[in-house]
Amino acid sequence: MLPSPAVSEFKARLRAVLAPIAERARSAEELRQVPTENIQLLRNATFFRALQPAAYGGLELTVSDYADSIVELASACASTAWACALLANHAHGVALFSREAQEEVWGEDPDMLVSSSVAPLGKWEAAEGGIRLSGRFSWSSGCDHAGWAVLGYMGKNSLGQPGPCFALVPRRDFEIFDDWDTAALRGTGSKTLVVDGAFVPDHRSESLFALNFGLSRGFRSNPAKLFYLPFSPIFSLGFAAVAVGIARRACDVFAAKTAERVRAYTGAKAAESIPAQVRLAESTNQTTCALELLRLDWREMDARAAEEKVPPAEDVLRWRTHQAYAAKLAIEAVDRLMAAAGGSAWFHKHELQRLFRDVHITGAHAQTDWDIAAQTFGRHLLGLPADAKLY
Repeated sequence: MLPSPAVSEFKARLRAVLAPIAERARSAEELRQVPTENIQLLRNATFFRALQPAAYGGLELTVSDYADSIVELASACASTAWACALLANHAHGVALFSREAQEEVWGEDPDMLVSSSVAPLGKWEAAEGGIRLSGRFSWSSGCDHAGWAVLGYMGKNSLGQPGPCFALVPRRDFEIFDDWDTAALRGTGSKTLVVDGAFVPDHRSESLFALNFGLSRGFRSNPAKLFYLPFSPIFSLGFAAVAVGIARRACDVFAAKTAERVRAYTGAKAAESIPAQVRLAESTNQTTCALELLRLDWREMDARAAEEKVPPAEDVLRWRTHQAYAAKLAIEAVDRLMAAAGGSAWFHKHELQRLFRDVHITGAHAQTDWDIAAQTFGRHLLGLPADAKLY
């Protein structure tokens, strides 16, 4: 099936800005956040509108039409892709909150961006009409460019059961503490948000359970089929996609470097080395396999959404496992190339060492931790009950 004109235009707009974003990849590392110029380019390309409700000017793209764009963006700048995919993905999550909350976020400014720190580490106490939230919320990628944040705390769902909950908090209620100094994805600007007793009304809080099972206040407030999909697989959509984008770029960089490389001690052309050829071939195929695994899930997500039914929990579990496995494959593909790229690839000025660093941290996120995902999926395959300690 041919893509619609709207989808073709979306992809064309994105591709038109990839070159200048790639040129700023090193400066993003130095800034330790996504350059403002990149944000503006992606805003102009309507990237942040991809999963936003049409009621606020959003495109409401299918997962398949949107997620490939994250892979392409990651091939230009992994840090920009990681942070900006999250900023874009959060539009789907906000659309599941109450209509009142959606109006607060987008009513006056449809271009408003939302960052997050969803681990349920916040402290809260009951207040009339809501809660008071406090805490330090780390790893908030792209927060410098966001006017709101989704912050996690351990509360109760609509059934009275304890579990992770999220609060939508405006910029006036949190400070940004700059503690982002890492070896990889340095340009994401994933700093810590500090909240001190901010009041969060009931209509700006939701449990993860409700967001994943069609029980949130805003479920069906937007009619597009996209919003039948649960919060979790859309929130995490970019993690493995970024890993695959990095691996694709690493294959290209390795090929270009190897084609020109001459061994210092022998004068032999590296491109004529059978091990180099085999490594490139295997990493290229491994990266393709990782991408096709993700695309399989993206198509399945779209099919589930088209049914206008919330997907069963086993689907969400499988999608999470595939995301973690795709990231694992991408990491292996880059490792294979880096091991044969020569000493010059380790200079800070060389792109390959940055790709090597960046791809490894994609597998360190809780959502892409293969050891945890494999245990969870393995228990499911063996008919064992879910272990609450594994996430």
